[in-house]
Amino acid sequence: MKKWLLIILVAVIAGFTLMSSYNGLVKAEEEIDSVWANVESQYQRRADMIPNLVNTVKGQANFEKETLTGVIEARAKATQVKIDPSNMTEENLAQFQQNQDSVGSALSRLLVSVEKYPELKAHEGFMNLQAQLEGTENRINKARNDFNAAAKVYNQKVRQFPTKFAAMIFGFKDKPYFKSTAGAENAPTVNFN
Repeated sequence: MKKWLLIILVAVIAGFTLMSSYNGLVKAEEEIDSVWANVESQYQRRADMIPNLVNTVKGQANFEKETLTGVIEARAKATQVKIDPSNMTEENLAQFQQNQDSVGSALSRLLVSVEKYPELKAHEGFMNLQAQLEGTENRINKARNDFNAAAKVYNQKVRQFPTKFAAMIFGFKDKPYFKSTAGAENAPTVNFN
């Protein structure tokens, strides 16, 4: 009788541990999905602002067509890549980030080229959009940092004992982190000539 009671007690404790681990993983996964949605929201904000910036620049200057075309094409390419948080992989995230980096690069070229047009730099609408873009880039950076923090918490849960067993049983896998772009450690060169 004592033997059966001990077996039942161990089974109940193991069941509660498994249930608690599973619920913790679900909570952490929901958090990371929510934070990922914030990242996408900030990138979408930037993509939505680009047509306004391009139209403002077009309306104010006889601008370099190639630069504007580059911004428009980069935006179109970036909005095509969608990542589902439930099957996020290193490769998917790298492709997403590469497309977003193309948008940032195109915007940088646009803003540097604008320096050639003093009447545009002083235009209130352009100055406002430039400030909005800067704010958006800061929001994107914060959202990415928040995502990495949530991924860290989630990944720790997936890898720690005894939750690791629940993760293996129920198919919870590590989430990738945002990484800096190759060459990001080097300061950009700004040349107005």
